[in-house]
Amino acid sequence: MTQAARSLKSTVLRSAMLGFAATLVVATGISLNAQAIAGHNSDAPVNYAADRLELQDRQNRVVLAGNVVINQAALTLRAGRTVVNYSDTGNLSIQRITATGDVTVTRGNERASGEVAVYDFNRRIITMAGNVRLVRGGDTLNGGRLTIDLRTGVSSVDGSASGSSPVTGGATVSGGNGRVSGSFTVPD
Repeated sequence: MTQAARSLKSTVLRSAMLGFAATLVVATGISLNAQAIAGHNSDAPVNYAADRLELQDRQNRVVLAGNVVINQAALTLRAGRTVVNYSDTGNLSIQRITATGDVTVTRGNERASGEVAVYDFNRRIITMAGNVRLVRGGDTLNGGRLTIDLRTGVSSVDGSASGSSPVTGGATVSGGNGRVSGSFTVPD
């Protein structure tokens, strides 16, 4: 191999390593931001607004429909319809919120959207499924299912979330091409 060929190979390898390192730095930024959601206070009061409310007392649930907005601390959930399951053992205690219909969850400059979202208060896990998109600033992440564990701070994105499952509240969702994709902004 000639000196010029070795020099070119070295330059290409160095550029690839720098690009990989820059990608890791940006990916770490999204990971740290997902941990910011994980710092959410899931014991804070839950406020809601909707066009219609139906109390289904025997099933221990409340159905909110039409322009639903639910706030807890700095976290806001918007959806077309939600079902709030609760237990009634003297005090009402929310167990789970299942949202459907153009679901968005926002906190600060972060926005996650999907077809279905489930917030399990007992396990402190938020799961979004069906064409999930996470946006933070100029960075995006797309997949089939996003799971955020509020206790451990671990978030994961799967490429596919098709079919019916208890995680999506029994709703059937579609989830893209089975791969996780996205784009990162690269600092100057």
